[in-house]
Amino acid sequence: MAKKYIDVMDTTFRDGFQSVFGGRVLMEDFFPAVEAAKKAGINHFEFGGGARFQSLFFYLQENAFDMMDKFREIVGPEANLQVLSRGINTVMLDTGSREMIDLFAKMFAKHGTTTVRNFDALNDVNNLAYSASCVKKHGMNHEAVITMMDLPPGCKGAHDVAFYEKTLRGMLDAGIEFDSLCFKDASGTANPNKVYKTISMARKLLGEEVHLRLHTHETAGVSVASYLAALEAGANGIDMAASPVSGGTSQPDILTMLHATKGTNYNLGDLELSKILKYEERLQECLAEYMIPPEATQVSPLIPFSPMPGGALTANTQMMRDDDSLDKFDEVIAEMKEVVERGGYGTSVTPVSQFYWQQAYANVMFGKWKQIAPGYGRMVLGYFGNTPVEPDAEIVKLASEKLKLEPTTENPLDHADKEVTKSIAYWKKVLEDEELETSEENIFIAAACDQKGIAFLKGESPLMVRKGKNNRNCGEEEMSGNYTVVVDGKQYSVQVAEGDGDIQITPSTTATTPVATPSATPAVAGGKGSIEINSQTPGNVWKILKAPGDSVNEGEQIMILEAMKMEIDIVAEKSGVIKSIEVNTNDAVVDGQLLATME
Repeated sequence: MAKKYIDVMDTTFRDGFQSVFGGRVLMEDFFPAVEAAKKAGINHFEFGGGARFQSLFFYLQENAFDMMDKFREIVGPEANLQVLSRGINTVMLDTGSREMIDLFAKMFAKHGTTTVRNFDALNDVNNLAYSASCVKKHGMNHEAVITMMDLPPGCKGAHDVAFYEKTLRGMLDAGIEFDSLCFKDASGTANPNKVYKTISMARKLLGEEVHLRLHTHETAGVSVASYLAALEAGANGIDMAASPVSGGTSQPDILTMLHATKGTNYNLGDLELSKILKYEERLQECLAEYMIPPEATQVSPLIPFSPMPGGALTANTQMMRDDDSLDKFDEVIAEMKEVVERGGYGTSVTPVSQFYWQQAYANVMFGKWKQIAPGYGRMVLGYFGNTPVEPDAEIVKLASEKLKLEPTTENPLDHADKEVTKSIAYWKKVLEDEELETSEENIFIAAACDQKGIAFLKGESPLMVRKGKNNRNCGEEEMSGNYTVVVDGKQYSVQVAEGDGDIQITPSTTATTPVATPSATPAVAGGKGSIEINSQTPGNVWKILKAPGDSVNEGEQIMILEAMKMEIDIVAEKSGVIKSIEVNTNDAVVDGQLLATME
């Protein structure tokens, strides 16, 4: 009897890159590996979407649509090229309007996409319906998603088989059209027994003809067992990656799964060990200069207590490295249990995983619930839809007070449609004012990436890739090369030679970590005051709201920092008068740095 054919999607070039490098891999560096994957017989790729859309504009000086076009040219017209989309967010920073969601589908279909994997982190079925209709309208396959995880120990109320069945029945009742159904576990925490029961439930409910998939990560160490459980329960497809961006925070390695299924009745995509070995050797060569963070290659037994997705973990730890706060990582992970529980059990996957992380980070850096991360606060207030269970009433009240927003039950799409800044007309006018081409691609880039998108289109975006001489993969490597250091907020390029060579130091003109040069002397009125206001975290000065001589009340904002993609309020400790502002907008600040004084 012929073995059951299992469709394999290679996630290397999207989720693999996101989970290991925070998405920062240049297209010309990895395209030779795509050619090698094609020669190895792979014809189903995750090639874009998710954070691998914005990261190209933010950090790589590359156009994601150009990358998608070139990827399609390499693999040919028959390959199934898949992207990841976040329901009503698609690949945008925030909830999109209906016309922006439709534009997303139109542009991604135009630039080579075959299938859109479409998920909502809250498992709110209402958040999938409109985006699903746009995907089908523009001729792509729609892969609907139910997002999974295990709740931290001691938590209950959602994320069991009954909850997933309720979600699936809600999709069917809503008439959402899908070509396949994926259970997506971004944190890799769903235990194999629950995976088996969940896939079995879906198979029984949907019948034998529907294509079912499981997506998971190795982060918690149970991915291979979960995939085997899914196959036993009747799954038709699984996702895998290639070394060196497999395992750890990413998907299991293709070779690992080929080994795990030896002697079984499963045929993994007609793939052959010898051909996959050649592909992985080519990929290793392509990525040899890239820094692989040590946590990207590790399995963590603490992840079920957090839970932190593999695709977000390394992006967050890299930001902590940039902000010199990586020593707080274990504390932030420990804090996440309470944040998840009191937030209503949205699945820990983008963007909710980032909301959890930001709130846990704020609780560690500033004291428990002293600040509310904007995304987390808007989530518990209902601005992204319905959480699986009601958020903690105390946290809802606190979020409303801190963000000055009332709780809402309004459809997020209706709310977004009323926001002028989420319209095509608004972004077309922005492009016209900047004297930039008003193509549909540029409109979507600007809307999805905001000012960083405009900076890219103007040729002003930074190149921030961790590769070359600064590659710190090992502890014993030669230390000669070029390094960037920061002293008192100023950046210098340091050239280090082995042996007795001189150390050359010059002002830096490029950087792997952006540090702003003050544009003006900080403002002082009649000397400094006796009350010092210091930063409680590394970050960047985003907005300065008060000037010397201004009166402030206790708790009133003086300025706002940005750290870990989160706004940090700097407030007056008591009522008084601002005497000096010690920093400027866009300055990089360190933990404990003096920001302002008052009397």
